[in-house]
Amino acid sequence: MTDPALDTDPAVDDAVDVEAFRDRALTTLTTARDRTTLLTSCVEEPDLTAQHSPLMSPLVWDLAHIGNQEEQWLLRTVAGQEAIRPEIDSIYDAFEHPRSERPSLPLLAPGEARSYAADVRGRVMDVLERTAFHGTRLTEAGFAFGMIAQHEQQHDETMLITHQLRTGPQALTAPDPEPVPLYSGPAEVLVPGGPFMMGTSSEPWALDNERPAHPREVAPFHIDTTPVTNGAYQAFIEDGGYEDERWWTAEGWAHIRRHSIHAPLFWHRDGRQWLRRRFGVTEVVPPEEPVLHVCWYEADAYARWAGRRLPTEAEWEKTARYDPAGDRSMRYPWGDADPAPEHANLGQRHLRPAPAGSYPEGESPLGVRQLIGDVWEWTASDFLPYPGFTAFPYKEYSEVFFGPDHKVLRGGSFAVDAVACRGTFRNWDYPIRRQIFSGFRTARSGAV
Repeated sequence: MTDPALDTDPAVDDAVDVEAFRDRALTTLTTARDRTTLLTSCVEEPDLTAQHSPLMSPLVWDLAHIGNQEEQWLLRTVAGQEAIRPEIDSIYDAFEHPRSERPSLPLLAPGEARSYAADVRGRVMDVLERTAFHGTRLTEAGFAFGMIAQHEQQHDETMLITHQLRTGPQALTAPDPEPVPLYSGPAEVLVPGGPFMMGTSSEPWALDNERPAHPREVAPFHIDTTPVTNGAYQAFIEDGGYEDERWWTAEGWAHIRRHSIHAPLFWHRDGRQWLRRRFGVTEVVPPEEPVLHVCWYEADAYARWAGRRLPTEAEWEKTARYDPAGDRSMRYPWGDADPAPEHANLGQRHLRPAPAGSYPEGESPLGVRQLIGDVWEWTASDFLPYPGFTAFPYKEYSEVFFGPDHKVLRGGSFAVDAVACRGTFRNWDYPIRRQIFSGFRTARSGAV
Protein backbone atom coordinates (compact mmCIF):
# COMPACT_ATOMS: atom_id res chain seq x y z
CA MET A 1 0.00 0.00 0.00
CA THR A 2 1.42 3.37 -0.96
CA ASP A 3 1.63 6.41 1.26
CA PRO A 4 -1.24 8.71 0.22
CA ALA A 5 1.07 11.70 0.66
CA LEU A 6 3.27 10.32 -2.11
CA ASP A 7 0.47 9.10 -4.37
CA THR A 8 -0.17 12.00 -6.75
CA ASP A 9 -2.82 12.18 -9.43
CA PRO A 10 -1.24 13.04 -12.82
CA ALA A 11 -4.44 14.79 -13.86
CA VAL A 12 -4.18 17.07 -10.82
CA ASP A 13 -0.53 17.81 -11.61
CA ASP A 14 -1.46 18.61 -15.20
CA ALA A 15 -4.19 20.97 -14.01
CA VAL A 16 -1.74 22.74 -11.72
CA ASP A 17 0.74 23.09 -14.59
CA VAL A 18 -1.95 24.46 -16.89
CA GLU A 19 -3.00 27.09 -14.37
CA ALA A 20 0.64 27.99 -13.72
CA PHE A 21 1.19 28.57 -17.43
CA ARG A 22 -2.07 30.51 -17.67
CA ASP A 23 -0.99 32.76 -14.81
CA ARG A 24 2.41 33.20 -16.40
CA ALA A 25 0.81 34.14 -19.71
CA LEU A 26 -1.42 36.70 -18.02
CA THR A 27 1.48 38.21 -16.09
CA THR A 28 3.83 38.45 -19.04
CA LEU A 29 1.20 39.85 -21.40
CA THR A 30 0.21 42.47 -18.81
CA THR A 31 3.82 43.41 -18.10
CA ALA A 32 4.50 43.87 -21.79
CA ARG A 33 1.41 46.02 -22.32
CA ASP A 34 2.24 48.22 -19.34
CA ARG A 35 5.66 48.85 -20.86
CA THR A 36 4.21 49.53 -24.31
CA THR A 37 1.86 52.07 -22.74
CA LEU A 38 4.74 53.81 -20.99
CA LEU A 39 6.82 54.01 -24.16
CA THR A 40 3.96 55.43 -26.23
CA SER A 41 2.44 57.80 -23.65
CA CYS A 42 5.53 59.70 -22.52
CA VAL A 43 5.76 61.80 -25.72
CA GLU A 44 3.33 63.93 -27.67
CA GLU A 45 1.60 62.81 -30.87
CA PRO A 46 4.15 64.37 -33.27
CA ASP A 47 6.87 62.19 -31.70
CA LEU A 48 4.67 59.10 -32.07
CA THR A 49 4.06 59.63 -35.78
CA ALA A 50 7.54 60.89 -36.73
CA GLN A 51 10.31 58.65 -38.01
CA HIS A 52 13.25 59.50 -35.78
CA SER A 53 15.70 57.44 -37.85
CA PRO A 54 15.40 55.62 -41.19
CA LEU A 55 16.55 52.54 -39.24
CA MET A 56 13.42 52.59 -37.08
CA SER A 57 9.65 52.64 -37.49
CA PRO A 58 7.44 55.45 -36.16
CA LEU A 59 6.42 54.52 -32.63
CA VAL A 60 2.77 54.43 -33.70
CA TRP A 61 3.58 51.73 -36.28
CA ASP A 62 5.06 49.51 -33.56
CA LEU A 63 1.99 50.07 -31.38
CA ALA A 64 -0.50 48.91 -34.02
CA HIS A 65 1.82 46.14 -35.26
CA ILE A 66 1.88 44.69 -31.72
CA GLY A 67 -1.91 44.60 -31.72
CA ASN A 68 -2.09 43.15 -35.23
CA GLN A 69 0.31 40.29 -34.44
CA GLU A 70 -1.62 39.54 -31.29
CA GLU A 71 -4.88 39.47 -33.23
CA GLN A 72 -3.52 37.24 -35.98
CA TRP A 73 -2.02 34.61 -33.69
CA LEU A 74 -4.19 34.57 -30.57
CA LEU A 75 -7.62 35.57 -31.88
CA ARG A 76 -7.59 34.23 -35.43
CA THR A 77 -5.21 31.25 -35.21
CA VAL A 78 -5.68 29.99 -31.64
CA ALA A 79 -9.31 31.00 -31.11
CA GLY A 80 -10.50 30.76 -34.73
CA GLN A 81 -12.19 34.17 -34.64
CA GLU A 82 -12.99 36.42 -37.59
CA ALA A 83 -10.52 39.21 -38.37
CA ILE A 84 -11.24 42.56 -36.70
CA ARG A 85 -9.34 44.75 -39.16
CA PRO A 86 -8.18 42.56 -42.08
CA GLU A 87 -7.56 45.64 -44.24
CA ILE A 88 -4.59 46.68 -42.10
CA ASP A 89 -2.74 43.34 -42.18
CA SER A 90 -0.48 44.35 -45.06
CA ILE A 91 0.29 47.76 -43.53
CA TYR A 92 1.67 46.11 -40.41
CA ASP A 93 3.45 43.25 -42.15
CA ALA A 94 7.11 43.77 -41.26
CA PHE A 95 8.27 41.79 -44.31
CA GLU A 96 6.07 43.58 -46.81
CA HIS A 97 7.17 47.10 -45.86
CA PRO A 98 10.75 47.94 -44.76
CA ARG A 99 11.11 50.49 -41.99
CA SER A 100 12.12 53.27 -44.37
CA GLU A 101 8.70 53.03 -46.10
CA ARG A 102 6.46 52.86 -43.07
CA PRO A 103 5.94 56.61 -42.49
CA SER A 104 4.35 56.87 -45.95
CA LEU A 105 1.77 54.15 -45.23
CA PRO A 106 -1.82 54.96 -44.15
CA LEU A 107 -1.05 54.18 -40.52
CA LEU A 108 -3.65 54.22 -37.79
CA ALA A 109 -3.53 57.48 -35.85
CA PRO A 110 -2.26 57.19 -32.26
CA GLY A 111 -5.72 57.16 -30.67
CA GLU A 112 -7.01 54.62 -33.16
CA ALA A 113 -3.93 52.43 -32.73
CA ARG A 114 -4.39 52.45 -28.95
CA SER A 115 -8.07 51.57 -29.25
CA TYR A 116 -7.33 48.74 -31.68
CA ALA A 117 -4.60 47.25 -29.48
CA ALA A 118 -6.84 47.55 -26.41
CA ASP A 119 -9.77 45.89 -28.22
CA VAL A 120 -7.55 42.99 -29.25
CA ARG A 121 -6.17 42.62 -25.72
CA GLY A 122 -9.62 42.56 -24.18
CA ARG A 123 -10.69 39.72 -26.45
CA VAL A 124 -7.39 37.89 -25.82
CA MET A 125 -8.10 37.90 -22.09
CA ASP A 126 -11.31 35.99 -22.78
CA VAL A 127 -9.46 33.55 -25.03
CA LEU A 128 -6.79 33.03 -22.39
CA GLU A 129 -9.43 31.96 -19.86
CA ARG A 130 -10.96 29.41 -22.21
CA THR A 131 -7.91 27.92 -23.96
CA ALA A 132 -6.83 24.40 -23.05
CA PHE A 133 -3.06 24.52 -22.83
CA HIS A 134 -2.58 21.24 -24.67
CA GLY A 135 -3.57 19.50 -27.86
CA THR A 136 -1.61 21.51 -30.40
CA ARG A 137 1.95 22.70 -30.54
CA LEU A 138 0.79 26.33 -30.51
CA THR A 139 -1.25 25.93 -27.35
CA GLU A 140 0.94 23.44 -25.47
CA ALA A 141 2.08 25.10 -22.23
CA GLY A 142 0.65 28.37 -23.58
CA PHE A 143 3.36 28.71 -26.22
CA ALA A 144 1.37 31.07 -28.46
CA PHE A 145 0.72 33.44 -25.55
CA GLY A 146 4.39 33.33 -24.58
CA MET A 147 5.41 33.97 -28.18
CA ILE A 148 3.22 37.07 -28.32
CA ALA A 149 4.48 38.34 -24.96
CA GLN A 150 8.05 37.95 -26.24
CA HIS A 151 7.13 39.64 -29.52
CA GLU A 152 5.70 42.66 -27.70
CA GLN A 153 8.71 42.93 -25.41
CA GLN A 154 11.04 42.76 -28.42
CA HIS A 155 9.16 45.67 -29.95
CA ASP A 156 9.30 47.49 -26.63
CA GLU A 157 13.08 47.22 -26.82
CA THR A 158 12.92 48.50 -30.40
CA MET A 159 10.80 51.43 -29.25
CA LEU A 160 13.29 52.16 -26.48
CA ILE A 161 16.01 52.30 -29.16
CA THR A 162 13.83 54.82 -31.00
CA HIS A 163 13.63 56.89 -27.81
CA GLN A 164 17.42 56.87 -27.65
CA LEU A 165 17.64 58.02 -31.27
CA ARG A 166 15.06 60.81 -31.00
CA THR A 167 16.25 64.33 -30.38
CA GLY A 168 14.70 66.68 -27.88
CA PRO A 169 14.30 66.74 -24.12
CA GLN A 170 14.32 63.73 -21.86
CA ALA A 171 11.03 61.79 -21.97
CA LEU A 172 11.87 58.66 -19.95
CA THR A 173 13.31 58.40 -16.46
CA ALA A 174 14.35 55.49 -14.26
CA PRO A 175 16.54 55.10 -11.19
CA ASP A 176 20.20 54.28 -11.72
CA PRO A 177 21.50 50.84 -10.71
CA GLU A 178 22.56 50.57 -7.11
CA PRO A 179 26.17 51.72 -6.64
CA VAL A 180 28.58 48.86 -6.06
CA PRO A 181 32.26 48.64 -5.12
CA LEU A 182 34.56 48.56 -8.12
CA TYR A 183 35.05 44.98 -9.25
CA SER A 184 38.42 43.60 -8.11
CA GLY A 185 38.13 39.94 -9.11
CA PRO A 186 40.05 38.13 -11.83
CA ALA A 187 39.94 39.63 -15.33
CA GLU A 188 39.24 36.28 -16.97
CA VAL A 189 38.32 32.70 -16.13
CA LEU A 190 39.14 29.37 -17.71
CA VAL A 191 36.23 27.47 -19.23
CA PRO A 192 37.18 23.78 -19.45
CA GLY A 193 37.09 22.02 -22.79
CA GLY A 194 34.75 19.16 -23.53
CA PRO A 195 31.13 18.59 -24.47
CA PHE A 196 28.04 20.37 -23.20
CA MET A 197 24.39 20.46 -24.20
CA MET A 198 23.63 23.56 -26.29
CA GLY A 199 20.14 24.85 -27.03
CA THR A 200 16.95 23.44 -25.56
CA SER A 201 14.23 20.94 -26.30
CA SER A 202 12.41 21.45 -22.98
CA GLU A 203 12.05 25.21 -22.38
CA PRO A 204 8.32 25.62 -23.07
CA TRP A 205 8.46 29.14 -24.53
CA ALA A 206 11.80 28.83 -26.33
CA LEU A 207 11.64 29.98 -29.96
CA ASP A 208 12.52 27.85 -32.96
CA ASN A 209 16.12 29.00 -33.38
CA GLU A 210 16.94 27.90 -29.80
CA ARG A 211 15.92 24.32 -30.62
CA PRO A 212 16.74 21.47 -30.45
CA ALA A 213 19.14 20.68 -27.65
CA HIS A 214 22.26 19.09 -29.10
CA PRO A 215 25.75 18.18 -27.87
CA ARG A 216 28.50 20.63 -28.70
CA GLU A 217 32.23 20.27 -28.09
CA VAL A 218 34.49 23.23 -27.36
CA ALA A 219 38.20 23.39 -26.67
CA PRO A 220 39.36 25.04 -23.42
CA PHE A 221 39.35 28.83 -23.53
CA HIS A 222 39.52 31.88 -21.30
CA ILE A 223 36.78 34.52 -21.28
CA ASP A 224 36.44 37.95 -19.68
CA THR A 225 34.80 37.89 -16.28
CA THR A 226 32.83 41.05 -17.13
CA PRO A 227 31.91 42.87 -20.33
CA VAL A 228 34.48 45.29 -21.76
CA THR A 229 34.08 48.68 -20.09
CA ASN A 230 33.97 52.21 -21.43
CA GLY A 231 37.30 52.89 -19.76
CA ALA A 232 38.96 49.94 -21.48
CA TYR A 233 37.43 50.91 -24.80
CA GLN A 234 38.68 54.49 -24.42
CA ALA A 235 42.21 53.08 -24.19
CA PHE A 236 41.66 51.51 -27.62
CA ILE A 237 40.50 54.87 -28.98
CA GLU A 238 43.40 56.79 -27.43
CA ASP A 239 45.88 54.27 -28.85
CA GLY A 240 44.65 55.11 -32.34
CA GLY A 241 42.51 52.00 -32.71
CA TYR A 242 40.17 53.66 -35.21
CA GLU A 243 43.12 54.85 -37.30
CA ASP A 244 45.05 51.57 -37.50
CA GLU A 245 43.95 49.21 -40.27
CA ARG A 246 45.72 46.27 -38.61
CA TRP A 247 42.89 45.69 -36.16
CA TRP A 248 40.01 45.65 -38.65
CA THR A 249 38.58 43.21 -41.10
CA ALA A 250 38.58 44.52 -44.66
CA GLU A 251 34.82 45.07 -44.52
CA GLY A 252 35.04 46.74 -41.11
CA TRP A 253 37.83 49.07 -42.16
CA ALA A 254 35.92 50.10 -45.27
CA HIS A 255 32.78 50.70 -43.21
CA ILE A 256 34.32 52.92 -40.54
CA ARG A 257 36.26 54.96 -43.12
CA ARG A 258 33.19 55.40 -45.32
CA HIS A 259 31.09 56.62 -42.41
CA SER A 260 33.85 58.48 -40.49
CA ILE A 261 33.34 56.46 -37.33
CA HIS A 262 35.82 57.27 -34.55
CA ALA A 263 33.98 56.27 -31.35
CA PRO A 264 30.85 54.42 -30.18
CA LEU A 265 27.53 55.84 -31.33
CA PHE A 266 26.30 58.82 -29.29
CA TRP A 267 29.83 59.66 -28.05
CA HIS A 268 31.64 62.93 -28.72
CA ARG A 269 34.80 64.46 -27.33
CA ASP A 270 34.70 67.68 -25.30
CA GLY A 271 38.27 68.76 -24.76
CA ARG A 272 39.99 65.89 -22.96
CA GLN A 273 36.88 64.01 -21.92
CA TRP A 274 34.30 61.91 -23.69
CA LEU A 275 30.61 62.73 -23.40
CA ARG A 276 27.60 60.72 -24.52
CA ARG A 277 23.93 61.37 -25.13
CA ARG A 278 21.64 58.97 -23.28
CA PHE A 279 17.86 59.33 -23.64
CA GLY A 280 18.01 63.09 -24.06
CA VAL A 281 20.66 63.75 -21.41
CA THR A 282 24.32 64.53 -22.12
CA GLU A 283 26.75 63.13 -19.55
CA VAL A 284 30.38 62.18 -19.07
CA VAL A 285 30.99 58.63 -20.28
CA PRO A 286 31.20 56.51 -17.09
CA PRO A 287 34.42 54.47 -17.31
CA GLU A 288 33.13 51.59 -15.14
CA GLU A 289 30.08 50.75 -17.26
CA PRO A 290 30.12 48.19 -20.08
CA VAL A 291 30.66 49.88 -23.43
CA LEU A 292 27.45 50.33 -25.38
CA HIS A 293 26.38 51.06 -28.96
CA VAL A 294 29.30 49.44 -30.77
CA CYS A 295 28.93 47.39 -33.91
CA TRP A 296 30.41 43.94 -34.50
CA TYR A 297 33.29 45.42 -36.48
CA GLU A 298 34.24 47.66 -33.55
CA ALA A 299 34.00 44.80 -31.05
CA ASP A 300 36.14 42.57 -33.28
CA ALA A 301 38.74 45.31 -33.78
CA TYR A 302 39.02 45.97 -30.06
CA ALA A 303 39.49 42.27 -29.38
CA ARG A 304 42.29 42.06 -31.96
CA TRP A 305 43.94 45.17 -30.51
CA ALA A 306 43.81 43.57 -27.05
CA GLY A 307 45.45 40.39 -28.38
CA ARG A 308 42.22 38.46 -27.96
CA ARG A 309 39.10 37.59 -29.96
CA LEU A 310 35.34 37.49 -29.66
CA PRO A 311 33.94 34.25 -28.18
CA THR A 312 32.02 31.94 -30.46
CA GLU A 313 28.33 31.49 -29.75
CA ALA A 314 28.99 27.99 -28.40
CA GLU A 315 31.71 29.32 -26.09
CA TRP A 316 29.39 32.04 -24.83
CA GLU A 317 26.60 29.58 -24.10
CA LYS A 318 28.88 27.11 -22.34
CA THR A 319 30.15 29.97 -20.18
CA ALA A 320 26.59 31.01 -19.36
CA ARG A 321 24.96 27.61 -18.79
CA TYR A 322 27.53 24.95 -17.94
CA ASP A 323 27.63 23.70 -14.36
CA PRO A 324 30.79 21.61 -13.94
CA ALA A 325 29.68 20.31 -10.53
CA GLY A 326 26.56 18.74 -11.99
CA ASP A 327 27.93 18.34 -15.51
CA ARG A 328 24.76 19.85 -16.93
CA SER A 329 23.42 22.88 -18.76
CA MET A 330 21.32 25.24 -16.64
CA ARG A 331 18.63 27.68 -17.79
CA TYR A 332 20.61 30.70 -16.56
CA PRO A 333 24.11 31.36 -15.23
CA TRP A 334 22.82 31.27 -11.63
CA GLY A 335 20.73 28.12 -12.04
CA ASP A 336 17.21 27.26 -13.18
CA ALA A 337 15.24 29.94 -11.30
CA ASP A 338 13.64 32.75 -13.29
CA PRO A 339 15.55 36.05 -13.20
CA ALA A 340 15.08 38.24 -10.13
CA PRO A 341 16.35 41.81 -9.60
CA GLU A 342 19.42 40.54 -7.74
CA HIS A 343 20.45 38.39 -10.71
CA ALA A 344 20.54 40.79 -13.65
CA ASN A 345 19.75 44.24 -15.03
CA LEU A 346 16.65 43.54 -17.13
CA GLY A 347 13.22 44.93 -17.97
CA GLN A 348 14.03 48.64 -18.31
CA ARG A 349 14.26 48.98 -14.52
CA HIS A 350 17.24 51.19 -15.31
CA LEU A 351 18.07 53.11 -18.46
CA ARG A 352 21.74 52.17 -18.46
CA PRO A 353 24.03 49.22 -17.84
CA ALA A 354 25.18 48.57 -14.29
CA PRO A 355 28.91 48.92 -13.55
CA ALA A 356 31.04 45.99 -14.67
CA GLY A 357 31.18 43.35 -11.96
CA SER A 358 27.68 44.01 -10.62
CA TYR A 359 25.17 41.29 -9.69
CA PRO A 360 27.39 38.75 -7.91
CA GLU A 361 24.28 36.65 -7.23
CA GLY A 362 23.87 36.26 -10.97
CA GLU A 363 27.35 34.96 -11.73
CA SER A 364 27.95 31.60 -13.33
CA PRO A 365 29.47 28.60 -11.49
CA LEU A 366 32.77 29.53 -13.15
CA GLY A 367 32.59 33.06 -11.73
CA VAL A 368 31.57 35.04 -14.83
CA ARG A 369 29.27 38.01 -14.27
CA GLN A 370 26.62 39.93 -16.23
CA LEU A 371 26.12 37.27 -18.86
CA ILE A 372 22.41 38.09 -18.72
CA GLY A 373 21.24 41.71 -18.95
CA ASP A 374 23.10 45.02 -19.17
CA VAL A 375 24.35 44.76 -22.79
CA TRP A 376 23.81 42.40 -25.71
CA GLU A 377 27.15 40.71 -26.38
CA TRP A 378 28.46 40.26 -29.91
CA THR A 379 29.89 36.82 -30.66
CA ALA A 380 32.15 35.68 -33.47
CA SER A 381 29.45 33.43 -34.95
CA ASP A 382 27.15 33.79 -37.93
CA PHE A 383 23.45 33.18 -37.29
CA LEU A 384 22.89 29.59 -38.40
CA PRO A 385 20.34 26.87 -37.60
CA TYR A 386 21.08 24.16 -35.08
CA PRO A 387 21.19 20.53 -36.28
CA GLY A 388 17.61 19.34 -36.57
CA PHE A 389 16.15 22.88 -36.75
CA THR A 390 12.49 23.14 -37.76
CA ALA A 391 10.85 26.49 -38.47
CA PHE A 392 7.89 27.12 -36.14
CA PRO A 393 5.37 28.62 -36.30
CA TYR A 394 6.54 30.62 -39.34
CA LYS A 395 9.82 30.69 -41.26
CA GLU A 396 10.05 34.49 -41.19
CA TYR A 397 10.93 34.51 -37.50
CA SER A 398 14.36 32.88 -37.94
CA GLU A 399 14.88 30.89 -41.09
CA VAL A 400 14.98 33.79 -43.56
CA PHE A 401 17.83 35.40 -41.57
CA PHE A 402 20.18 32.39 -41.44
CA GLY A 403 23.53 32.88 -43.16
CA PRO A 404 26.72 34.93 -43.05
CA ASP A 405 25.01 38.34 -43.23
CA HIS A 406 23.98 38.32 -39.56
CA LYS A 407 26.11 37.93 -36.44
CA VAL A 408 24.79 36.43 -33.22
CA LEU A 409 24.38 38.46 -30.03
CA ARG A 410 23.76 36.83 -26.67
CA GLY A 411 22.69 37.65 -23.14
CA GLY A 412 20.17 40.48 -23.44
CA SER A 413 20.46 44.07 -22.27
CA PHE A 414 18.93 46.37 -19.67
CA ALA A 415 16.20 46.94 -22.27
CA VAL A 416 15.20 43.25 -22.48
CA ASP A 417 12.44 41.73 -20.39
CA ALA A 418 13.07 38.41 -18.68
CA VAL A 419 10.42 36.67 -20.81
CA ALA A 420 12.55 37.37 -23.90
CA CYS A 421 15.91 36.51 -22.39
CA ARG A 422 17.38 33.20 -21.21
CA GLY A 423 20.58 31.22 -21.46
CA THR A 424 19.55 29.77 -24.83
CA PHE A 425 18.05 32.94 -26.34
CA ARG A 426 19.63 34.05 -29.63
CA ASN A 427 19.58 37.54 -31.09
CA TRP A 428 21.10 38.52 -34.42
CA ASP A 429 21.84 41.61 -36.47
CA TYR A 430 23.98 43.01 -39.24
CA PRO A 431 27.62 43.61 -38.20
CA ILE A 432 27.21 47.35 -38.90
CA ARG A 433 24.41 47.88 -36.35
CA ARG A 434 25.19 50.32 -33.52
CA GLN A 435 21.85 51.77 -32.45
CA ILE A 436 21.07 48.52 -30.59
CA PHE A 437 22.11 48.13 -26.94
CA SER A 438 25.20 46.12 -27.87
CA GLY A 439 28.52 45.56 -26.14
CA PHE A 440 30.83 42.56 -25.87
CA ARG A 441 33.40 40.59 -23.91
CA THR A 442 36.54 38.96 -25.27
CA ALA A 443 38.10 35.51 -25.12
CA ARG A 444 41.33 33.70 -25.92
CA SER A 445 42.04 30.10 -26.82
CA GLY A 446 43.94 27.62 -24.66
CA ALA A 447 44.04 26.40 -21.09
CA VAL A 448 47.11 28.41 -20.04
